[in-house]
Amino acid sequence: MIEELSMVVLVRDIEACGLTCGDVGTVVHVYQDGAAFEVEFMTGSGDTIAVLTIAAEDLRPLQAQEILHVRKLAA
Repeated sequence: MIEELSMVVLVRDIEACGLTCGDVGTVVHVYQDGAAFEVEFMTGSGDTIAVLTIAAEDLRPLQAQEILHVRKLAA
């Protein structure tokens, strides 16, 4: 179960915000018993890129055995 402050992974692109499948964010609020989540995405320096309400089917929990990957944010 995904809880507040969990790290999650996008499973689809959100082009309007410059986010791509595989980007990692942090859950800042859980809606309706996990039907949707408020997720914050930020740069490595801590600048917020977006805070979005995202449906549960568009996210998955970050797994302990996964490695994070860095990409340059498109302008």
